[in-house]
Amino acid sequence: MTALKTIASGWSATERRARIELAAAYRIAALEGMDDGVFNHFSLAVPGEEGRFLLKPFGPLFDEVTASGLIKVDLEGNIVAGEGIWEPTAFHIHSRVHRAVPRARCVMHTHMPYATALTCLTEMGILPINQSSMRFVRRFATLESYGGLALDAAEGDRIVAAFQEKDVLLMANHGVMVIGEDVARCMYDLHYIEVAARDQWLAMSANRPLRMISEEVIERAARQMVDEREMAADVHLAAMMRRLDSRNPGYDA
Repeated sequence: MTALKTIASGWSATERRARIELAAAYRIAALEGMDDGVFNHFSLAVPGEEGRFLLKPFGPLFDEVTASGLIKVDLEGNIVAGEGIWEPTAFHIHSRVHRAVPRARCVMHTHMPYATALTCLTEMGILPINQSSMRFVRRFATLESYGGLALDAAEGDRIVAAFQEKDVLLMANHGVMVIGEDVARCMYDLHYIEVAARDQWLAMSANRPLRMISEEVIERAARQMVDEREMAADVHLAAMMRRLDSRNPGYDA
């Protein structure tokens, strides 16, 4: 894990760590081809500051995000720290999820290619056809209709309702959202749902019958994968940050 630098920011140590990890997540997503120009957005609740979250301002690319460049926003849309403005869909989605889903300390939304391609199918979803899919076959929900840009609270509330007890959301004709208690678990899910979607898409492109995993094995493997996520999420983030340090350092500035 990148060492936490001490600068005259007025941030607590926990906020500093949160900022570094969120900035790293943006850049990791860019390294993996999961960004979309200046659009898409990740957010993270500010430790010890109820009702406030960190967000990339509108303008920087994912691979330009820094810890100090993140803005701090409250649930009413006020920017309480940082420079810049929020992108409207980012605020209307993330503020509603943070407000209504307490377990969603971190929220990540992307239009990454393979998972988004699956949301364009009539029967969208992760099929039980490989090991990566076992991470999600019991954990994803779907937003079954596309409602246009999320430019008001109503669209944000539709997204909240779709999550229910799940923490991965496939949004019809749109993209993917993951929620979790921290950056590490969200980044783990974001990475592996794209892997699962990629493998499913490649298998489907063969235009041959798919080899489905049995229900008995699904139940066992899905439980195993939840345990694996708890064991591996922090290790996965640390490894990705080491890769980032060698390829695109400076996110902790």
